[in-house]
Amino acid sequence: MRIGEKPEIARLPLFREMAEKQRDIVLSGSYLQVFPPQLTLFEAGQGADFLHVLVDGLVELFVEGNGRDTTMRIVEPVSSYILAAAVTDMPYLMSARTLASSRILLVPASQLRDAIREDAALMQATMNELALWSRDLVRALTDMKVRQSAERLGNYLLEYSNRMGNREQFELRGEKRLLASLLGMTPENLSRAFSTLKNHGVALDGAQVTIANRERLSRLARPDLVPTDPR
Repeated sequence: MRIGEKPEIARLPLFREMAEKQRDIVLSGSYLQVFPPQLTLFEAGQGADFLHVLVDGLVELFVEGNGRDTTMRIVEPVSSYILAAAVTDMPYLMSARTLASSRILLVPASQLRDAIREDAALMQATMNELALWSRDLVRALTDMKVRQSAERLGNYLLEYSNRMGNREQFELRGEKRLLASLLGMTPENLSRAFSTLKNHGVALDGAQVTIANRERLSRLARPDLVPTDPR
């Protein structure tokens, strides 16, 4: 990592509260690299040699089975991903690939584990990120079990809007087939779900979504009683 890049990385949520000496040790063996789109970063079953932190770009986490891929999560910056594998020194349970040109910090997992043992602030930040991932998993499972296709899509759009400051108009990132896979439906079912949402205050123009009637959409999607966790 170049010296000029360290201040930017030091401000990332995982590292900003830790002792400067420990942070310097961790970052001394880290790499900040730019990867092209559609590059596989690692595959399920591989050893977790690095913690990945997405600084810019877009990354898909996916699993393979029965000859097809299923999107598990679309990672947006700034976020670490598969922290659990790096902390426990266990194989990745998911594969990862870039969806766009992406700038990614690679932190040696062994150095990260050593630093966690020495630095209470880093340990707290690690626990916080793991807890948020666990809560996200519960939300995803709840979504699959209690909502139909159009309701899942509506809830996703409401949460996406909330993360962007309750904007009524926004652009979806990534291809629609990825969104369909993420929500556990086929592209055809996603298209039908968007058609259903037209009657509930949603308009789609290419990748641009407009929520014209948030109240009507909320009645269909039945958002979670507990708001999405702040990041």
